[in-house]
Amino acid sequence: MDIIELTREIGRELQKDERYLAMRAASEGCDGDAVLQNMIGDFNLKRMAINNEANKDERDDEKLQQLNNELRLLYGQIMQNDHMQAYNAAKQELDALLNRVSAIISQCADGADPDTADYEEHSCGGDCGSCGGCH
Repeated sequence: MDIIELTREIGRELQKDERYLAMRAASEGCDGDAVLQNMIGDFNLKRMAINNEANKDERDDEKLQQLNNELRLLYGQIMQNDHMQAYNAAKQELDALLNRVSAIISQCADGADPDTADYEEHSCGGDCGSCGGCH
């Protein structure tokens, strides 16, 4: 079996993993939530309106501020939606798995022992002023 076929096998196994399945189910929950979809549509329209206003030669800063406030309010509502929260949690879990797989492969490509190569998740305190860079 060559490296590409092994990669395809990883892909097949990934799609059987509980984290992948949870993310797909959460995504379908978001897609089926009409209220959420309407809010996302409104959010996108509001973002386009902000873009249009910001690109005008004589933009109305008060209108732009109002649109930005409305956008932030919509974003907050979207993020409070149960389906969106479930999706974000499931996506974080799947992303963590993908980061680990990627890190192991990258380390092996750099000569690390495949039996011991792994991923250490580094957390960020959020204060970029004291940061030495992302890991």
